Amino acid sequence: MQHTSREPKEFDEKVIRISRVSKKTKGGNKIGFTALVVIGDRKGRVGVALGKAGDVLSAIKKGVRKSKKNLVNIPLVDGRTIAHAIDIKFGAAHLIMKPAPLGTGVIAGGSVRAVLELAGVRDVVAKTLGTNNKLTNVTATFNALKSIKNMVDKKTALGQNTGHFHKKPSVLPEALPAAPKKLDKPTAPQTKKPLKSKSKKTTKGK
Repeated sequence: MQHTSREPKEFDEKVIRISRVSKKTKGGNKIGFTALVVIGDRKGRVGVALGKAGDVLSAIKKGVRKSKKNLVNIPLVDGRTIAHAIDIKFGAAHLIMKPAPLGTGVIAGGSVRAVLELAGVRDVVAKTLGTNNKLTNVTATFNALKSIKNMVDKKTALGQNTGHFHKKPSVLPEALPAAPKKLDKPTAPQTKKPLKSKSKKTTKGK
């Protein structure tokens, strides 16, 4: 019996949330499931979608298929971080993302972290200031990455530099020499004045 080796997957998949939903119908309540799925190749491509079906497995498969149709290619600076800082709002979600120096890692919470890691971002700082809803935060993160892509595309079309807008110099400037201390003016040596001897007054007797 020959064992066929599995081909490596083109995208990594991550299920962010599975919800049970019900719908009122004439025959009664119709039960269904929704799956929030994120896929990415960890090299700049990422997709997000919400799959709906009567069972969990079908909902996840639908989410993966929809995600592949919504793929976005994110430009990464040095293959590790985003091109510039961004502040975006979507519904009740408020997201701030900033590029970070090498070795920082992905500093983000929960659902935002999953999208950034699958997109291939390895150094970034992100903060959510609004709602804790996973669907809203994932959508806000995806919109932020699309906005960065659109900005980089515009700058590329105009022939402008698309590098890291807040990139710190890799070589630190040499320390400036310390300013010479001001020398005190030479003062003349002080000579001690001789003490005057006090002569006692003598009174002559009469």
